[in-house]
Amino acid sequence: MTEEEAAGLRATVRGVVQAIGFRQFVVVNARALGLSGYVRNGSDGCSVEVVAEGQRPALEELVRRLWKGPFMARVDSVQVRWTPASGEFDHFEARF
Repeated sequence: MTEEEAAGLRATVRGVVQAIGFRQFVVVNARALGLSGYVRNGSDGCSVEVVAEGQRPALEELVRRLWKGPFMARVDSVQVRWTPASGEFDHFEARF
């Protein structure tokens, strides 16, 4: 991937997204899309933070999947902020 193709995003997903496997859902999907970064629960108890880097089309697909979520999720909003890729991540993981 060249620098021109690399992009980053920071997304906050709100709704019923904690304690239902949402982080694992994001990990599986981000890895399948070839992305790096992390997902973690927000401290407010009703949000999940996603930081991802990779090719822009793969990131856009991840955002579409965030809106869907796993079976038991109820996604009320997905706020996305696009950023330049930092290159600091070499894999995608769940953080606690």
